[in-house]
Amino acid sequence: MLKLKVSGMTCGHCVSAVIKAVKSIPSVAGVTVDLERGEVTVDGTPDVRAVREAIAEQGYVVQAAAA
Repeated sequence: MLKLKVSGMTCGHCVSAVIKAVKSIPSVAGVTVDLERGEVTVDGTPDVRAVREAIAEQGYVVQAAAA
């Protein structure tokens, strides 16, 4: 499981965009977004760089791995 802190998400559309982008990456088993906490959790074994890039391409900033 990969958990990332992401800034810039403010609404349901943001959540949908991030989920759709991350689900398109090979080896992603599932994606959840906690809008209040600014966290994206990815299940599976995807390439971390690909996940970060997919989120950034949607206009959001991946700050760091969440604790």
